[in-house]
Amino acid sequence: MSEATAPAFSLEPSEDIREVRDWVHGFAADVIRPAAAEWDEREETPWPIIQEAAKIGLYSLDFFANQWLEPSGLGIPVAFEELFWGDPGIALAITGTGLAAVSVAANGTQEQVFEWTPQMFGTADDIRLAAFCSSEPDAGSDVSAIRTRAVYDAAKDEWVLNGTKTWATNGGIADVHVVVASVDPELGSRGQATFIVPPHTPGLSQGQKFAKHGIRASHTAEVVLDDVRVPGACLLGGKEKLDERLARAREGRRSKGQAAMKTFEASRPTVGAMAVGCARAAYEYALEYSTQREQFGRPIGENQGVAFLLAEMATRIDAARLLVWRAAWMARNGKDFDSAQGSMSKLYASETATFVTQNAVRILGGNGYTRDYPVERWHRDATIFTIFEGASEIQKLIIGRTITGLPVR
Repeated sequence: MSEATAPAFSLEPSEDIREVRDWVHGFAADVIRPAAAEWDEREETPWPIIQEAAKIGLYSLDFFANQWLEPSGLGIPVAFEELFWGDPGIALAITGTGLAAVSVAANGTQEQVFEWTPQMFGTADDIRLAAFCSSEPDAGSDVSAIRTRAVYDAAKDEWVLNGTKTWATNGGIADVHVVVASVDPELGSRGQATFIVPPHTPGLSQGQKFAKHGIRASHTAEVVLDDVRVPGACLLGGKEKLDERLARAREGRRSKGQAAMKTFEASRPTVGAMAVGCARAAYEYALEYSTQREQFGRPIGENQGVAFLLAEMATRIDAARLLVWRAAWMARNGKDFDSAQGSMSKLYASETATFVTQNAVRILGGNGYTRDYPVERWHRDATIFTIFEGASEIQKLIIGRTITGLPVR
């Protein structure tokens, strides 16, 4: 969107966004929250909850696309904050497909977007999942170290993929896998491309499923690729575009970016919104508890130590939300992250989630440390926001490089 047509930034969400917010909040309160503890204990994909979300159109391509395309850029952050307020594990099970869809939208042709994104969600009667596979056992934050290899078989117009991916949300159980692989290892991250692996493709299998500290209702696993053959049309963006990009890289010319990072850049404010939702849930619970729990004949909220802590929690949550909204508006309206505003939003919101949930546990005291109260679960869930899609240290590195213009190491 051009400068002339970009809507003015406003802190007042439109009526449409407020309606979506209230609708999603109702689902989170009535369907997600009552089931959260059960699915956390089961450590399984909450298929019945996804089914309910699909029935009302919440788990659907139309919903995700409409929110992504909302002109202010606030559609996804507002909706995701409410979902993750309900429960981060179940919310990630509902939204995890979105990262793969964003990768296709960021790197694919229009034809590829129209062909594959509907297959990632399916319908209310035939639910599908998708997985974005970038991280590897020796290549997490360092995407340039990706070893999964894609080799072109010109005789058959096919790409052959070999390697192991890890930490993949929906990995192995997804219908569609989006895989980042190296096509020219000598070029590092500039020699990478992204591929669609269609459903039931031979050679793709699930490796280890991880037993996690938090977000346990979301399936996370390794994805093993053993001579996986995909049609040439499954290379996102097409071979001509890839060849041009590789030629620029070999000549030392500036690249327009590489596949995995384009996906992460687009998703950072979204992860920030997830963290804000988790933080808000813990803050609201601790706030209510502080007005009802009495010690020494008065509510603990009257104690300056508790009140000051709640004040800082509330302030950080509001500041985090504002950073997320600014970055989301900038991304939607084509503004450059000239000060790494996307990374700023993800960094501050994720650190806020850990701060708020930890202190919610402290405010509840011994109760907060037990599974009888949800703040214990939110505290475990919050930890992931400082790790996935770029750890806090990586966000600081990106911000430092951007604001100094120097190769901070």
